[in-house]
Amino acid sequence: MAYRVLVWGLGAMGSGIAKNILRKRDLRLVGAVEKDSSKIGRDLGEVLGIGRANQLIYSDPELAIIETRPDIVVIATNSFVHEVISKVEIAARNHINVLTIAEEMAFPYSSNPEESEILENLAWRYGISILGTGINPGFVLDLLIIAMTGACLRVDSIKASRINDLSPFGRTVMETQGVGTSLEEFYKGIEDGSIVGHIGFQQSIAMIGNALGWKIDRIEETREPIVSETERKTSVAHVKPGMVAGCRHVGRGYCGDELKIELIHPQQILPELEGVETGDYIDIYGEPDIHLSIKPEIPGGKGTIALATNMIPEVIETTPGLLDMSELPIPRCLIDDLRGI
Repeated sequence: MAYRVLVWGLGAMGSGIAKNILRKRDLRLVGAVEKDSSKIGRDLGEVLGIGRANQLIYSDPELAIIETRPDIVVIATNSFVHEVISKVEIAARNHINVLTIAEEMAFPYSSNPEESEILENLAWRYGISILGTGINPGFVLDLLIIAMTGACLRVDSIKASRINDLSPFGRTVMETQGVGTSLEEFYKGIEDGSIVGHIGFQQSIAMIGNALGWKIDRIEETREPIVSETERKTSVAHVKPGMVAGCRHVGRGYCGDELKIELIHPQQILPELEGVETGDYIDIYGEPDIHLSIKPEIPGGKGTIALATNMIPEVIETTPGLLDMSELPIPRCLIDDLRGI
């Protein structure tokens, strides 16, 4: 019996997740929710460019849930807890499990304590599970690090960096990274909160600290523009020389005055145009020291799509509650439906 999945949001990530769900033997895509009027009411497969799939795109999430009867809703719309909490509540009231790629939902307990309590209460009241996941936060700079510490007798500190290509992501991510802005616009965006850089350092640092039993007393963050010397174009961004191609964001977690966790995340579009090699690097200092290098980086778009798909059965089958990736079985790739190949 396949798990029934409703996807909420058909942007770059939501569309990718929907397509991947269609490939999987144990998953069944039953429909989608979207605010784009040009997509509403149309066949989902046609909008995804794969031919008729006989699933409808809805504008009303309540109607979508009633008519499609999903086991889980995958929310791929926003990044922040305050933006998705009302969507989670709609699913919860209908006793539907939730998986979301909203970055703040990966570990919201310390950054959004009041909302986390509401979400936890919703989960237990309606008997559902809620999980936030993605490539980062959700895997590279938190879960993977936590797993690697399992081979340590002692961990003193952690330093990790993810140098990645933003190109696969949609317009929302570009805007939050400041891609395509002038320097003046970048710093203004940092000041007014419209440009936030990487969303998830607080969550990743708190998740690691919680897993290792470290009391993280404070988290400090810095954001700097990556100024392009070349012209760069993606389907949703155009950067000319002198404009901002991305953001170098650093997060540091302290126990008292001791720096315990340092996460570095310079991300930009088309970094190869200026000779920048991408990669994921993890350095754990303790007994023994452990150093991991992944080159190039795990692709952000594909990785997020994969994690959002592969964790669906785990969310449905686990006990109710607001969850994080460290509480669930390790991610693994779901089997493709060979009949569709």
